[in-house]
Amino acid sequence: MRADLSGQPWAVYGLARSGLATLRFLQRSGAAVVAWDDSVAARDAAAAAVPSVRLADLMAEPLQGLAGLVVSPGVPLNRHPLAARAAAAGVPILGDIELFQRARPALPAHTLVAITGTNGKSTTTSLLHHLLASAGLLARLGGNIGLPVLDQPPLPSGGIYVLELSSFQIDLSQTVAANIAILTNVTPDHLDRYASMDAYAAAKARLFAMQGPGDKAIIAVEDDFTRAIADTLPAERVTRVSSADVAAHDQARWPALPGPHNAQNVACAVAAARILGVSDAAIEQGLRSFPGLPHRMEQVGTRRGVRFVNDSKATNPTSVAPALQAYANVHWIAGGQAKTKELDACMPHLSHVKAAYTIGEAAGLFAEILRPRVKVVESGTLANAVTDAAAAAVPGDTVLLSPACASFDQFRDFEARGSAFRVAVEGLPQ
Repeated sequence: MRADLSGQPWAVYGLARSGLATLRFLQRSGAAVVAWDDSVAARDAAAAAVPSVRLADLMAEPLQGLAGLVVSPGVPLNRHPLAARAAAAGVPILGDIELFQRARPALPAHTLVAITGTNGKSTTTSLLHHLLASAGLLARLGGNIGLPVLDQPPLPSGGIYVLELSSFQIDLSQTVAANIAILTNVTPDHLDRYASMDAYAAAKARLFAMQGPGDKAIIAVEDDFTRAIADTLPAERVTRVSSADVAAHDQARWPALPGPHNAQNVACAVAAARILGVSDAAIEQGLRSFPGLPHRMEQVGTRRGVRFVNDSKATNPTSVAPALQAYANVHWIAGGQAKTKELDACMPHLSHVKAAYTIGEAAGLFAEILRPRVKVVESGTLANAVTDAAAAAVPGDTVLLSPACASFDQFRDFEARGSAFRVAVEGLPQ
């Protein structure tokens, strides 16, 4: 995949997975690239992957005249000094998804589906991709999940790109025009990056503002923010869905999609699949065969009659609540780098919790919140929490890692945290 950027000067900041894909894309597109990452290891990896790249500290490098500065979605633009330097130099700050949009005119005829939302976007994206692929359509997964889209070869004519987009990726986009845009929900999250919930919701709403007149919107209208966003769009463009569209008895036929949160995910994915021409019979077959996602309510083992569930992807309280609802007699492992100073969404479901085991930076905060309602053990580390919970649990109980926090205080990402949980469980006595 490439665009016509011959001779244009570009800069890239952040050289992890999407940053390296961006470097390769810019090289193929003929751009002259300067790049930087604060990590020496990341810079070394970039030099090995793209030998033509020039490495220079962008806080010291002149930025005037650049065609664009591409940054990782993880760079906090609201407080990073590089953002101010770029603004002063008149340089647009973009992301890899905007570069993909700029490559689209040269691609074979295709459809772009973009999925966003606070919770459920990974499951909805993966589920829709599975429904399309299992129905025999040419579909490719990317964005905030899977292989970076810039590293993927173009689909043949008629292909469908199914991209998960975070609000940060939308912030870094200027012209991304999804043929179908999906919004699952908007609940408190990332308030360290946004001034208010209204600002956060506005970031999500930009996905629809960038669409063209004939493009379609699918919105799960189950919170005030999504309803308000739907109300701003022409009625003929919007398909409104909700978890109520999916009868509870139907979900029993889909083993990887339990609970009301997955009912919402199914409603969104099914609506998109129908727009894309998938029959109801093929949709039903795809729902039954969907394997689910790693790190999202993933059962990783049973020890002495106790079930162990990895829900590491639940990084805010709202995403934890469905997991607490799904199981009885829960030993809940929670904590990490808190995004909010409350657990309000979880509190109505504490009757399911026998004990909580708090870890990471939020261990003390969460213990203080929970101690009046449930037994709390401040385990500190994930390994300790698994050991503590396993010692207390009895047959029929569930040990649930559902942290309600980011992972960056103790782990590289939520995948690494979930993998560490699996390893700890595997180390328990049989």
